[in-house]
Amino acid sequence: MDNTIQLILEKVLAGERLDFDDALTLFKSHDLLALGQAADVIRHRKHPEGYITYIVDRNINYTNWCYVDCEFCAFYRHRKDPDAYVMEREELGQKIQETLDLGGELILMQGGLHPKLKLEWYEDLLRWIKTNYPIHIHGFSPPELDWFAKINRMSLREVLTRLRDAGLDSIPGGGAEILTDHARNKISPKKCTADEWLEVMRQGHVVGLKSSATMMYGHVESYAERVEHLMRLRDLQDETGGFTAFICWSFQPSNTELEHIPPAGSFEYLKTLAISRLFLDNIDNFQSSWVTQGPKIGQLSLKFGANDMGGTMIEENVVSKAGTVYCMPIEEIERTISELGFVPKRRNFFYDVLN
Repeated sequence: MDNTIQLILEKVLAGERLDFDDALTLFKSHDLLALGQAADVIRHRKHPEGYITYIVDRNINYTNWCYVDCEFCAFYRHRKDPDAYVMEREELGQKIQETLDLGGELILMQGGLHPKLKLEWYEDLLRWIKTNYPIHIHGFSPPELDWFAKINRMSLREVLTRLRDAGLDSIPGGGAEILTDHARNKISPKKCTADEWLEVMRQGHVVGLKSSATMMYGHVESYAERVEHLMRLRDLQDETGGFTAFICWSFQPSNTELEHIPPAGSFEYLKTLAISRLFLDNIDNFQSSWVTQGPKIGQLSLKFGANDMGGTMIEENVVSKAGTVYCMPIEEIERTISELGFVPKRRNFFYDVLN
């Protein structure tokens, strides 16, 4: 083992919390197997039951109209673009019913930062879904919720309370990218700041909405910024306890304004996942990002700290626009889990096992 990280790994395995310098040293290490082994030990301590979970879900992007023009995004469109859309309810209903027919538990509903739609439109949409379909709505990332508050001239808490009362069940962790102003000013200067992203999550947790936490790495950020991102998530989790899971994935550069940045590889993914598991000692569940990494690395991630295969992704539109398309039916997800000696179990958003 690399001597520079041995003491740090001994520290975390003894139950001590890592600090900023510890994590930065781990990121600079190339001893992937040592990092993975330690992360697997921590994963097993938190989840000794011998199963790996997954959820049957669908991503529904209700609109691709967006005014913020993020350089890393290949999905957004402007109002006058010929393929700009706001999804009609008939199509939305068909997608939800199809999800339910496949045994689905959840829809992940996100869209662009639409310049015209008011809060009442979103409330009506949530009520309509809840009236017609028995499904968990995991909806509206922090940049969207921050935007709703700004264009409606309301407090975040009022926006979140009204959406919760209309049927919103939980908040996805999208739009975090890297939670430092340096990275955000370079790749998404019009989007909410790091502080604003965290404040949406804080207020969401206060009104009783649980959420996931994410990190998209491998673009303009430094290792130190990755650590700062993890520290800010850990601090907020200490404060609220509202994060149910953490998911990290690598930036997908194709068809974006950052195409010149070479994509981070599988080594970097597994290292980032393992270090995140070691550092985020207060978040229990870590999802594999097989949607960006592919099934084989997705499977390997279960030995690098992940205890969950995430969603079956009946539909995915954002990552696929950047040229990365991986799909796995339920049977393949279960086989992927079983090959490692784990028992596959279906879950809901709250990580309650269903079978």
